[in-house]
Amino acid sequence: MPDYREKLWPNAWAFIVTALVIPASILVLVPISLFAGIVTAVVLYGGCVLLLVLAAPVVRVQNGELIAGPATISTRLLGEATAFEKSEATQERGPRLDARAWLLIRGWVDPVVRVPIVDATDPAPYWIISSRHPTELAAAINESRTANVG
Repeated sequence: MPDYREKLWPNAWAFIVTALVIPASILVLVPISLFAGIVTAVVLYGGCVLLLVLAAPVVRVQNGELIAGPATISTRLLGEATAFEKSEATQERGPRLDARAWLLIRGWVDPVVRVPIVDATDPAPYWIISSRHPTELAAAINESRTANVG
C-alpha cells in the first residue's frame, strides 16, 4: 500500500506578515506604557505563530484512506486524482470551483490536487487539497485506489 504524508506548514511570509502585530501593539499601548506595549506585542506575535503552527493540517494516504486535515475518506470511494500547478491550480481554486466541493486549501501552498468522489451519497462532487507535492499526492491516492479495488 502506498503511504504519503505531508504537513502544510506556513511559508516564511506568513510569519513575516503576522509580525505586523508587533508595531501595531506597541503603537496602541505606547501612550500607556512602552513596557506594556512590548510585552503585549511579544505575546500576540507568539500567539499568532503558535496558531499558524498548530493549524497546519496534515494530508496523508495510509491504509486505504485519504486523510486531509479533519476529513477522512476511503480511497475506494475516490476517482482518478489529478494534480494542478500554477495557473491551472488557480483555475481549480477559482473559476472552475464547484461550490459543493470540499476544500483543504492554504493560501501559502499554490498547487492543488482534485480528487473526485464516486460515492453517490456524498454531497461533495470532489475534494480540492493543497499540496506542495501534488504529483506525488495524486499518485499515492491513485495507487491506493487501485490497491483497494476488489
